[in-house]
Amino acid sequence: MTVPRLSLVEASFFERPVRLRLPFRFGVVTLREAPQAFIRVRIRLADGREGEGVSAELLVPKWFDKSPDLSNEQNFDQLRRALAIARDHYLAAGPHTAAGLSAAVEPAHRAACAAAGLNGLVASFGLAELDRAILDALARLEGIPAFALVSQNRVGLTAHAAPDLAGFDLDRFLARLAPALSIFVRHTVGMVDALTRADTAGHRLDDGLPESLEEVIEAYGHRHFKLKVSGDADADVARLSGIAAVIDRLSEPYVVTLDGNEQYDTIEAVVELWRRMGEAPRLKRLVASTLHIEQPIGRARALNEPVHALAGLIPLEVDESDCDLDVFPKARELGYRGVSAKSCKGIYRALLNRARVDHWNAQAGEAGAGRFFMSAEDLTTQAGIAVQQDLALATLVGVKHVERNGHHYVDGMAGASEEEQARFLAAHGDLYRRSNGRVRLAITGGAVALGSIAQAPGLAVGTMPDWASMQPMRL
Repeated sequence: MTVPRLSLVEASFFERPVRLRLPFRFGVVTLREAPQAFIRVRIRLADGREGEGVSAELLVPKWFDKSPDLSNEQNFDQLRRALAIARDHYLAAGPHTAAGLSAAVEPAHRAACAAAGLNGLVASFGLAELDRAILDALARLEGIPAFALVSQNRVGLTAHAAPDLAGFDLDRFLARLAPALSIFVRHTVGMVDALTRADTAGHRLDDGLPESLEEVIEAYGHRHFKLKVSGDADADVARLSGIAAVIDRLSEPYVVTLDGNEQYDTIEAVVELWRRMGEAPRLKRLVASTLHIEQPIGRARALNEPVHALAGLIPLEVDESDCDLDVFPKARELGYRGVSAKSCKGIYRALLNRARVDHWNAQAGEAGAGRFFMSAEDLTTQAGIAVQQDLALATLVGVKHVERNGHHYVDGMAGASEEEQARFLAAHGDLYRRSNGRVRLAITGGAVALGSIAQAPGLAVGTMPDWASMQPMRL
């Protein structure tokens, strides 16, 4: 089967402001507003045909780079700079396969980002956004969903940069990947989120949307939750006990993951947190329902010391530390069992890391709790292009639930024009609904439907945004 070769001939960046309806506290930041970046590219195939593709992502501060010396605006500028550096390298690269283009530019791109003072996670952002837009353009030109391009490996993905996959049949692995009809939403509980309706007394928005955890569960039917912790064991045990008091009301089983967001200083401190959780009667069901802990310690130490003392109690995964393709094997040696998939980190790296999960588990045999895994996590992805492409990645790598929070903290497609909202609702009527004057995610029984994004030519997006309503990105 012929693998298309392509060149990037144009890439433009735009922005739209996003204001949160509720503050979102995670890690070291309380997020209230941020710009959303929109990427539009034009590619040329070997036969001369040209076509456009798109991607989008919120420019989230204090996640890619958590330095307290940087303002939110400086964090935004870091991500803008990564996009600009990536564009220069992609435009100069010449013809390659879609995945081959990414692999060809990555070393020089990362070197240029490092020279500009940008860390590996910021560098990944620039690659990730252009890769998705290019894949979208290719699938649109071919008139098929990107899922088909990936499953047939017409993107030209190889494992040359992942020697631990030697002997693994990557094409066979990709051929088995297919979108599901739906996926469960794992609801994020931020560190300042109200847990009960009573907690919102005196400062309710009364905008027709849920404002507390108990209202969220009632409105959407969630049974999957991601709980943020702060790095203070006393505060975290108290906070988790309050959360448990709400979710323990569910008659059906529920699932929990914990997210440290790099807030604990040592693995011993997290062991102590887990011990105290296990000793708290109010947390008995929550502890038994916890799947894993995500990146509990800072990336400066996370890959420099073993974590077996904690990993023997509860599986651990890397998230912020996952800045390049070499990280997951290194983390594995230290005791981590999982890695997150996020659109903002790169679709091709996620696919290769997912292949590693299969390969390593096959090598180890049936090992029960010791098995490797991948989860799908959120970056407050917004309704429209961003959430659809991130859902596409989540279902492509085969997870059953994905963290989602953009629909809770933001009032649907509030920043989009009425025309744009109507277009997305018409193109993806299974994924969205209109309520309270906005088009927003339709979550039923704790899940969202994926049928329309699986069938759309391109990468999960059946229409285009309103470019005229955006501002060109300042670079």
